[in-house]
Amino acid sequence: MLQTLTSWLLKQEQDGVIDAIVLSRISTACKLIASLVQRAGISKLTGEEQKKLDIVSNEVFSNCMRASGRTGIIASEEEHVPVAVEESYYGNYIVVFDPLDGSSNIDAAVSTGSIFGIYTPNDDCLLDLEDSTTLDNVEQRCIANVCQPGNNLLAAGYCMYSSSVIFVLTLGNGVYSFTLDPMFGEFILTQKNIQVANAGKIYAFNEGNYQLWDDRLKKYIDHLKDPGPIGKPYSARDKKSRNGKLRLLYECAPMSFIVKQAGGKGSDGQQRILDIQPVEIHQRVPLYIGSIEEVEILEKYFS
Repeated sequence: MLQTLTSWLLKQEQDGVIDAIVLSRISTACKLIASLVQRAGISKLTGEEQKKLDIVSNEVFSNCMRASGRTGIIASEEEHVPVAVEESYYGNYIVVFDPLDGSSNIDAAVSTGSIFGIYTPNDDCLLDLEDSTTLDNVEQRCIANVCQPGNNLLAAGYCMYSSSVIFVLTLGNGVYSFTLDPMFGEFILTQKNIQVANAGKIYAFNEGNYQLWDDRLKKYIDHLKDPGPIGKPYSARDKKSRNGKLRLLYECAPMSFIVKQAGGKGSDGQQRILDIQPVEIHQRVPLYIGSIEEVEILEKYFS
């Protein structure tokens, strides 16, 4: 029998793992964004109007989180500060998300996605930024609640918009993949307990910046290109951004949490991504993600 995401989530709720509604609303946001992405060219949301799709996707995600009745604070890659949900909708979860990662690829029909993570709050907070651009003590406490290390994540996932719409999710007990059935409008469980391979064959970098990279990273990439004893180098899919280009809270921590549950590891080259305590909500860090074996080889080059 086919198992839907809804029925799977209800089982998790019965087992006391997590509230099904908050994740159900995230999946709804993903369905809506998938529709927007597919109609982007028709709706004139590509090219110079690309930012508009980012904004619309952010509104979709934010509204779904507010309407869930389970979310107390939301923090988006598109927002300057975390936003407390109105008191009438107040819940217990903190949800962080990048509503549309890779949106610049849409006009070329390349895959894009949404990334999210879910925490429980340390404290309550209410935000009122209407009359002030500075952060008062209450707002700072709200930001402190959001700036948690990835080890505190209750759940993380991503939704990829491509030839299929794929919803990948972990609740800290393995990684599961669901594929949207367009005929019924439901996500269907398609893969259980996903694991990464001990070693790979492909590396993915923007190699155009090679000359600007840290020398240690250059040595590691040169190692991947070396045919070695098997006579077969890796194939390819910085100093320019010494702190990395990806955001810790919205991208690196959720993806590292997912890959950990799949038997892999996320690192900044020297420490586990999940151990990093954020110091601000849009903090950027380098991200190296893959099998434990592969990532630990890289870390040796940075030690």
